[in-house]
Amino acid sequence: MDHKAFDIRRIAQGYKERPFLHKNVMELFKQDFCEMNFERGLDVGCGAGLSTKALKLICNEVTGTDVSGEMISVAREVCEGSGLEFFVSQAEEIPHKQRYDIVTAAGVIQWVDRERFLKNLCHVMNENGILFIYDFWITNRMLLSDEFTKWWDQSYLVKFPKPSRNEEIWKSHEVELEGFKILKQYEFDLEFRFDLDEFIRFMLIQSNVNVKIDGEGMNQEEIREWFHLTLEPIFQKEKKTLLFHGYSWYLKKTLI
Repeated sequence: MDHKAFDIRRIAQGYKERPFLHKNVMELFKQDFCEMNFERGLDVGCGAGLSTKALKLICNEVTGTDVSGEMISVAREVCEGSGLEFFVSQAEEIPHKQRYDIVTAAGVIQWVDRERFLKNLCHVMNENGILFIYDFWITNRMLLSDEFTKWWDQSYLVKFPKPSRNEEIWKSHEVELEGFKILKQYEFDLEFRFDLDEFIRFMLIQSNVNVKIDGEGMNQEEIREWFHLTLEPIFQKEKKTLLFHGYSWYLKKTLI
């Protein structure tokens, strides 16, 4: 699934209801940077604006950008009245009209050309500016439920295989060629509680499912019913705690 798939109203509307775990990731960032506050920030690949709202927790002026006009429209709706600004742009072609002290990219780098992306950021970031790259995703783990793991591995991934994506871990010698230094890379786990209907809405915007709906024409309501029938015995009309896994990378812009 390429980035054009995100320029679909159904997906953009679904993204605004995603868990706001970006805030948790930002709290971890604040611990590492001793509650440091930045003046001007840019959120690249902002989607429905949740990651932009998270950046505002540590930054005075924040702008979000995304390649999808639909996502930007939803982000403006989600963040109305917050003072956040948004514009449409490819990550590799951000205009050089402004310079930023911090840039965040949440769930973005698997869709970008790394060399072009970093070279462009060199023109829009202040010297020693921080590039904060992070992502997190749902796993096959539910607290106190081996049945969920079995469902995920033997039913869900069989019906909705994981699409190909670039999951390369950036290395120091590579990014140094584009003017950045890696300060830290680490992984983390997060928890979020869903009821069955909330979880199904969340799963209906996963890339595995989007490929089937928007790429292959599978009926969305039939998929929704399949989720309900196969997951109802696991949820049993209760809220369940699902585990997410993710990573954070801190990079600093350096002189070339």
